[in-house]
Amino acid sequence: MKAAVLKKPLEMELRELPVPKVSGDEVLVKVMAVGVCGSDVHYYEHGRIGRHVVEQPIILGHECAGIVVATGDRVSRVKVGDRVAIEPGVTCGTCAYCKEGRYNLCPDVSFLATPPVDGAFTQYIKHREDFLYPIPDGLSFEEAALIEPFSVGIHAARRAGLMPGSAVAIMGMGPVGLMAVVAAKAFGASLIIATDLLSNRLVAAEKLGATHTVNILEQQPEEAIRAITGGEGVDVAFETAGHPKAIQSALASVRRGGKLAIVGLPPQDEIGLNVPMIADREVDIYGVFRYANVYPQAIRFLSSGIADVTPLITDRYPLEQTRDALERARTQKEKSLKVFVYPNGLPE
Repeated sequence: MKAAVLKKPLEMELRELPVPKVSGDEVLVKVMAVGVCGSDVHYYEHGRIGRHVVEQPIILGHECAGIVVATGDRVSRVKVGDRVAIEPGVTCGTCAYCKEGRYNLCPDVSFLATPPVDGAFTQYIKHREDFLYPIPDGLSFEEAALIEPFSVGIHAARRAGLMPGSAVAIMGMGPVGLMAVVAAKAFGASLIIATDLLSNRLVAAEKLGATHTVNILEQQPEEAIRAITGGEGVDVAFETAGHPKAIQSALASVRRGGKLAIVGLPPQDEIGLNVPMIADREVDIYGVFRYANVYPQAIRFLSSGIADVTPLITDRYPLEQTRDALERARTQKEKSLKVFVYPNGLPE
């Protein structure tokens, strides 16, 4: 099989590798679509994210979907021919976090495209069956791959206890922020305010369900949000940009007794927050790390037609052009929303 391998920052190589063999509870999946994530771009550009360092050549890509082509002898949940969404993090299943249902906190997780684990910019991958989810015929492989960033938004909504009728602000309209708009809509938010500095992303947010948008180059986001909410502030703010100022703006946008969900990871470990404000307003702050027990619900939401996410797919590349795909995502944010790679050929 062919695989696009990151040799070192900014250098990719197409290699021929043996197709993985499966046994037991393992499943071989023919990879049909892979979304380029911000983490892929970061590893490609810098060779590391925090404590995760690329020390040897690695295959990137973790937002993926495909077709089951072989199964181990203990596989019972999926069969050859099934179209599946792939949850990229395989956990141990036995630690305290796994047993209490918070398996996203498992210390022994094996997550696609997180060093040293290879990812999905390849024609076939081997994956444990309990992290594969059959998708209905009406859901495309691209939509199934978008289940991964969508799951982050759903997990954030669950963590913050988002209720129908809520007012929500979402800071940062990258793919995770845009899919968080869909999550807020799915959870019944009646007011969804999206902020960003790129107009193309704000237009996309409106199409996905945002009721208001704020261009932060033109308005102070917290002031605009308080004006939209009659001076009250929102019930829940999601920070998905990973920018210190965005986190501070999100906090300032929350009403008394409201909630802040921190989804994005800033480049530095520590940033300043207004602690007296947090205490005086009794703001609840939630850290959000990936997701757990979300994929089936996410598949149902997208299959229901709650939002048309296909316009997010702005760029398509074959496996041989994976470097071009990563460069597009790295350098053309004002033009591209979601870049996709197709390891087994572009869709017709």
